[in-house]
Order: sequence, then C-alpha cells, then structure tokens
Amino acid sequence: MRPIGKASFVEPMLLLRTDHLPDDSARWQYQLKLDGYRGIAFKDDGKVSLRSRNNKDFSGRYREIARVLSDLPNETVVDGEIVALDPEGKPSFNLLQNYGGSPSSPVFFYVFDLLMLSGKSTLEEPLYQRQEQLERVLPKLQEPIRYLPGLDGSLADLTRAVREQGLEGLVAKRRDSVYEPGARSGAWRKMRINQGQELVIVSGS
Repeated sequence: MRPIGKASFVEPMLLLRTDHLPDDSARWQYQLKLDGYRGIAFKDDGKVSLRSRNNKDFSGRYREIARVLSDLPNETVVDGEIVALDPEGKPSFNLLQNYGGSPSSPVFFYVFDLLMLSGKSTLEEPLYQRQEQLERVLPKLQEPIRYLPGLDGSLADLTRAVREQGLEGLVAKRRDSVYEPGARSGAWRKMRINQGQELVIVSGS
C-alpha cells in the first residue's frame, strides 16, 4: 500500500515584480493581482491549519475560512489569498487589517494552487495539471472559499481592461511551471497597472 504523505506548511512561491509581463498566452497564464494576505492552508489528520506566508497562525483570526476548509480531502495543501471586500465588492487592505471589528466586512479565501492532494505531493507537476486537480476539489467547498481562475484574452486586451476598470494589476504564471517553495524564479511575475487603486472581485467560485 502506497505510504501517504503528511500535509504541512509549505513556504509559498513568490512573484517577481516587473513592468512588462511576457506577451505569450500560449505559454503564460494571466490572473488578476489580488491585494490581501497570502495564505497556505492544509488539512492533516483531519485538522485544518490556515497559515500566513511567514507561517503565522491565521486559523483563529479567520475562523469561517478555516471551518469551510475542513471539507478539504485529508492530507491536502492549497495556496491562496485572503481578501476583504467592501460594500461595493472591492478589496480593501485597510478592512482586512481591521477585520473582526463591528461591523465586519466579508472576507474570502481565493485559492489558486494545489500543493498536495490526499497525501500526494503535486509540487513537481506543471501548473496546468495542479489547477485541473484543484478545479475538481474546490466545488465541494462553499463560500468564503473561491477559486481564482486564469483570464482569457491577449495580454494587450487584459491590460486595457484592467486599466479601464481601475483594477490593480495582473499576474503571469508559466503554464508548465513547477511549484518552487520560497523561490522568486521569474516563473511567476506580477505587474501593477493602476497605482493606488483597489481591485474589483467578481463574486462566485
């Protein structure tokens, strides 16, 4: 019988800041740039942990997110971003920093990568395969867990749309990239398009 790996904290892969993203949608996937707290969530031996990028405990602060993540398969690790939304559906880093006050703004966990599934590490699998598996797992989870998909369209069209809508920026990830814990290799890149703007998040998973 195949030994099952134990899920634990994985240092998140980092994005390289750039002023120009690669213009090649066949090799690169584009996503919206989120403004929140990076979060690594894992379920080990039936218990869920939600950790910051520096391995600080987030489970107690974002209890509803941790509660819903309990529906993850056992021995599974996911990567995402914790985002607070204002009444207009825009993210607010200030609201996120002050989460827990009264009244409290809704907070969501936008998941975008799968690092382990049911005890099997996926770190060495290409991004598109990890995402395919993630898309099969996440529909079983309810809000406030949401999936962050890739965007369809050319880089020029997406950049224009982000600029016109006042969104923050774009992220580009090489479709065949493996997950490199703690690395800023350039396989993932981020570009700010509108300075000082907040990002509109479309509701739904």
